[in-house]
Amino acid sequence: MMNPRPRAALAAFFLFHGALAAAPSEIVVCHYNVRNYVDAKPAGPGQKYGTKAKPPAEIAALVQVIKEINPDILGVCEMGSPAQFEDFKQRLAAAGLGHTDFEYVQAADEDRHLALVSRFPIVARNSRTEVAYEVNGMVEKVKRGFLDVTVQVNSAYQLRLIGVHLKSKLPTPGGEALIRRHEAMELRKHLDKILTAAPQTNLVCYGDFNDSKDQPMFQEVSGVRGTPSYMDDLPAKDPLGDKWTHYWPVADEYARIDYLFVSPALAREVAKDKSRVYRGEGWAKASDHRAVYTSIIPLDRK
Repeated sequence: MMNPRPRAALAAFFLFHGALAAAPSEIVVCHYNVRNYVDAKPAGPGQKYGTKAKPPAEIAALVQVIKEINPDILGVCEMGSPAQFEDFKQRLAAAGLGHTDFEYVQAADEDRHLALVSRFPIVARNSRTEVAYEVNGMVEKVKRGFLDVTVQVNSAYQLRLIGVHLKSKLPTPGGEALIRRHEAMELRKHLDKILTAAPQTNLVCYGDFNDSKDQPMFQEVSGVRGTPSYMDDLPAKDPLGDKWTHYWPVADEYARIDYLFVSPALAREVAKDKSRVYRGEGWAKASDHRAVYTSIIPLDRK
C-alpha cells in the first residue's frame, strides 16, 4: 500500500510546480514495445546468436513515433541497460516531450527491462522484481517483473499504472504458453490485491502480453466480469479499423498481443473513441510492434 502525502504537502507541491487546481482535460497513456533498445552483446554459452544494438535509424524512427503520439505517460518494454534508458530519456527530452519522472525495473531478465516516463510526479513505487511461482515442480520467476507506479496528476487525482512483458513465444523446455499463463496468474494476484483493498483505484495495466485474447492468459488478466477487480480490455484500433499490434515476419503474421486494461473505476473516464493503435508511416522502421495508447478524461468526483 502506498503512503499518501498529507494534503497540505501535496497542495504546496503543486503550487510550487505551477500545476492547475483541476485535473487536465486529457491524459494520454501509451504502451510501446521498443524492440531491443539494448546494448550489443556476444552470444553466451549455449546461445547461437548474440544481441545487436538498436540501429540509429530505428531509434530515430522510434522517437518520431513517440513524438507524434505525444504521451503524458509512456510505458515501454525491451529497454536495455540503465545507460540505454538514459540515452532514451535524453532523446525524448531533445524532441521536446517534457517527461520529468521515471521508473526502471531490473528483474530476472538481464537484457530486457520495463521502464516508464511521465510528465506527472511519481508518488508511489511498488514495482516488483522478484515474482516467483512453481511450474512442473520447479520454482521460476516472472522474468521482467511488474512495473507498478502511482502518479499524482494534481492534488486530487492519482493514476496507478502496471506494466508487464510476459513470456515470449520462443519455445522453452517448460512450455512457453504454460509459463506465460503462470506469469498472468501472478499478475492477476497482484491486481486482485490492489483492487480488493481499494476498488476505486484508477488503474491501467498495459504491456506486451505475447498472446491473443482467446488464450488463457487473457482470461487470467481480465478476471471475472462484473467483479470489483475486473479489468476491461480497451478496444484500440488504427484509423483503418485494424487492431493488430505486432508483425512477425518469419510467419508473415499480424497479431494483437499488446493491450491496455483499465479498472472499473477508471473505465468511465476513458475516451474509448480515442483508444488507438499507431499507424504512422514509420512504424515498421521503429519496431516490430505498434504503439497502443488511449486518452483519459478525468471526471470531477467531489
